[in-house]
Amino acid sequence: MRVLGMISGTSHDGIDVALVDFGHEDGVLTGRVLHTASTPYPDELRARLVAALPPAPATLAEVCVLDTLIGQCFAEAAEAAIEAAGPADLIVSHGQTVFHWVEGAHARGTLQIGQPAWIAERTGAPVLSDVRIRDITAGGHGAPLVSVLDGLLLGGHEGGAAALNLGGIANMTVVSGDRLVAYDIGPANALIDAVVTSRGLGPRGFDEDGRIAASGRVDERLLGVLLDEPYYRLPAPKSTGKELFHLAYVEAATARAGREPGAVATDGAGREPSDADLVATLTELTVRTVARDVAAAGVGVLVVSGGGARNPVIMDGLRAALPGVRVSLSDELGAPADDKEAIAFALIGWLTAHGLPGTDPGGTGGCAYRI
Repeated sequence: MRVLGMISGTSHDGIDVALVDFGHEDGVLTGRVLHTASTPYPDELRARLVAALPPAPATLAEVCVLDTLIGQCFAEAAEAAIEAAGPADLIVSHGQTVFHWVEGAHARGTLQIGQPAWIAERTGAPVLSDVRIRDITAGGHGAPLVSVLDGLLLGGHEGGAAALNLGGIANMTVVSGDRLVAYDIGPANALIDAVVTSRGLGPRGFDEDGRIAASGRVDERLLGVLLDEPYYRLPAPKSTGKELFHLAYVEAATARAGREPGAVATDGAGREPSDADLVATLTELTVRTVARDVAAAGVGVLVVSGGGARNPVIMDGLRAALPGVRVSLSDELGAPADDKEAIAFALIGWLTAHGLPGTDPGGTGGCAYRI
């Protein structure tokens, strides 16, 4: 069965697709990745989407317009994938998350836009969508759904292993024997991207190859304020997003640390922290929060995917902080680091089509497995 998985993640930069040919024989599921691609959003659409995200107010009219425009972009990406690699028996569209409603330790709702009917009309294929909410109705967080793929990829490891996805948000799946636990750790690229975009530090809206962070110094005072975030102390399973970790969050933290624009406070070198220092500090925040949780999990293997896997400052920082852990990319397991989430949604499509659950209670906190 050929399934096309599609997602735009929490970096809101474009659409990732993966066409996977699944086979099932003698109780063994195999998947062969036939095609992957990434299609950036048009600049105007991405700017309009980012402007509508929390904490900014957005009208229902704007949500409706974005739902259509993003749905049309997904339809174009699906058509391009089919033209390049052949037909799909099923398309799974995650869409674009614009709000993930969490109160304390509980997820209450989630909203993804990108009207899937545009995909069905453009391709003629059946489309599965709105895949998170069923788990939330069962008491789960509806995230991270990639944990169902992680469980299969890491199941053969002796001892403990973890899969880390570094998108806008960092999420981790820990597999030990037949036990699986997954949750959102905190921001990976979300805060870095917000600062790079707002301050015009990079034309692509992110710290390409970690160059900005590498040119700055970590502000330990600001980092201490950021690490004091209550979310980090919540037990797993838990989920978060840009509803919490956004530009205004960074600005509030810099103010508490006495680092707001015009402040006279200086760093240990006797100078005012620069934009590069801020990016370096936010990058170190990702490294420290992830390394702390990986160390606490007691695993010997860490398999990394997502855009942050291409940031050498993050990857070098993790390797330095986790000397007893083998850190590698998910490419080694047959799931390219840039495409793993799209592959995961293709898998969820295959499972759904065969009446099998696409969630694991250990991965989302749901009361039971759900289709």
